[in-house]
Amino acid sequence: MAIEVKDLSFAYAERKVLDNINLKAQPGELIAVLGPNGAGKSTLFRCILKFLKNYQGRIIMDGRDTADMSSVEIAKSIAYIPQSASPIFNYTVHDTVLMGTTSGLGLLQMPGEVQDDAVKKALEMLGIEHLAERGINRISGGERQLVLIARAMVQEADIIIMDEPTANLDYGNQMRVMEMIRNLADSGYTVMMSTHNPDQALLFADTAFVMKNGRVLASGPVEDVMTDEIMRQLYHVNVKILEYQYENKRIRTCVPLGSDKKTEKK
Repeated sequence: MAIEVKDLSFAYAERKVLDNINLKAQPGELIAVLGPNGAGKSTLFRCILKFLKNYQGRIIMDGRDTADMSSVEIAKSIAYIPQSASPIFNYTVHDTVLMGTTSGLGLLQMPGEVQDDAVKKALEMLGIEHLAERGINRISGGERQLVLIARAMVQEADIIIMDEPTANLDYGNQMRVMEMIRNLADSGYTVMMSTHNPDQALLFADTAFVMKNGRVLASGPVEDVMTDEIMRQLYHVNVKILEYQYENKRIRTCVPLGSDKKTEKK
């Protein structure tokens, strides 16, 4: 399912947070949204999800303006994965994922065999079926993020939005979660994720959408957008995007060279 943001602007009171944002996302595409703290990344996602409604511009999903869609309709089309957090109640992994099926049920309907099978399939696909009866607060942060991805999968939404999905994870869990996110895009989902790690965009994303001060600094294919100069403008550090060949893979990575005194905010 495709989604398009047209001339989107949003302000909290008198402070403009988003200024004329335009973005297109297609099925099978992984878009990495980058920007410093306060750039407007989370606000952009909240507008798309209809958590925030008093915006200017349009958000189009498969030809429909989301302003004319109910919250239930949005939930059937878009799954949202927030930053990692510890849930208050220690539900089992199975039950946590099962909650994702409720968007497709009627008001008084209860999940049944079909929904239970969907949960088992999602857990197996992500390799965490052995955690099914474990409490959600009794597993690692990386495993918990995979559980949230499984919950998004059983929601049967075509678009998945992730707000810093690897925040607070160790390096190994970051890689495992990112590989699963890449697999979701490859299987046909439209995936948008925010990240503070340029290497995640370079290694996994198709498109980079770079924001600064509520505006689009650059957008397009990762190999075109992720440049030394863009990274310097974005984070006020000198970097070098290096490229090397490993077996049959061409790999690009971002190497920091130190702060850029000339562009630091005063």
